[in-house]
Amino acid sequence: MGNYYQEDIECASQEQIRTWQNERLVKQVKYVYDNVPYYRTRMKNKGVEPEDIKSVEDLHKLPFLTKDDLRDAYPYGLMARPLSDCVRIQSTSGTTGRRVVAFYTQHDIDLWDECCARAIMAAGGTKDDVVHVCYGYGLFTGGPGLNGGSHKVGSLTLPMSSGNTDRQIQFMTDLGSTILCCTPSYAAYLGEAIHERGVQDKIKLKAGIFGAEAWTEEMRRDIEKTLGIKAYDIYGLTEISGPGVSFECSEQTGMHINEDHFIAEIIDPATGEVLPEGEKGELVFTCITKEAFPLLRYRTRDICVLSRKKCSCGRTHVKMSKPMGRSDDMLIVKGVNVFPSQIETVLINQGFAANYQIIVSREKNSDSIEVQVELTPAMAADATFDKELTRKKLVSGLKDMLGILAEVTLVEPKSITRSEGKAVRVIDKRNLYQG
Repeated sequence: MGNYYQEDIECASQEQIRTWQNERLVKQVKYVYDNVPYYRTRMKNKGVEPEDIKSVEDLHKLPFLTKDDLRDAYPYGLMARPLSDCVRIQSTSGTTGRRVVAFYTQHDIDLWDECCARAIMAAGGTKDDVVHVCYGYGLFTGGPGLNGGSHKVGSLTLPMSSGNTDRQIQFMTDLGSTILCCTPSYAAYLGEAIHERGVQDKIKLKAGIFGAEAWTEEMRRDIEKTLGIKAYDIYGLTEISGPGVSFECSEQTGMHINEDHFIAEIIDPATGEVLPEGEKGELVFTCITKEAFPLLRYRTRDICVLSRKKCSCGRTHVKMSKPMGRSDDMLIVKGVNVFPSQIETVLINQGFAANYQIIVSREKNSDSIEVQVELTPAMAADATFDKELTRKKLVSGLKDMLGILAEVTLVEPKSITRSEGKAVRVIDKRNLYQG
């Protein structure tokens, strides 16, 4: 097993990175044009031929792909290789419409494992670590991605999958897990469960690699304190490959994108115009090394910022900020853009854990938003705790953050269902009132 801190790649000069990207992009555009009729038609409709793409500077000439395109082309319409060349599929966890199914050749799997190995190495992982993977396995990319990356590093891998918290903690203590891989909401739940059982002194965790859902800096600090670890962000999409498209290093100021495999752009989500570095907008990815399912200019709907500011870890690949929300998951309430992360920030800053639920309703053409917030056990046990005063402070804090009034309901500890996968934060009931 090799050292997957690949200094010659991860610390390459900007000129070398751009050379790789130019060469691979030109080759990939021709490959997709020749092998994917769906995308070839899209290019022709835009008046673009492969010869028009000579470098990354020409990327803006290509049409975008969206999740709707993937659903329209389901299941095989965007494949660039025969099914006989593919060794695996993965799928999104979506519950509406057609699922998005991604295909992988063995080459694609190897590159994906390598990207995840880089993420583990960036979190301090070595062949001497015990990597505890409790992302879901099966069709979801979380478990398989970090599992493969851990194997590349040479770490002892515990393929726990999600759920069965008692078993998770037993293996964590018995086998000395040192790196935890799961969703941030489940990491918070594990921390809570470990302290309830009084076994925190038996936990040997040093780091966690958390992704698959949005989480705030406040939640990061809370997890780090509860589990006694350093918490690293990881990013990916099933459509692009899975986790490992980008990852945090020890500086924790953004996630390095694996630019030898992916080209990132930031666009205005309304106009599609490419924005300069440092501007906030929608993240777009182009795959330049994938074989079976190579997407060009795929709109992620994630809102973030790119930066090439020098990083103390020595890596030179561009960083993306933690996504600030999703252009398609954003709630519009009373004409105001509302992201769950904004609400989470207010709650954690006022001493609450990240256990909450947002309920949006509509009656008589008027929207309302309610935030159900769990009391901490300490609050519930304190006879002097003033629930009404606390509720009013939360209402005031949320109004300052959101610009609109949100009702707050304080509920008992553990009354909101815990998540062992992606947390369900929002219940939007407004469709129930549509005629």
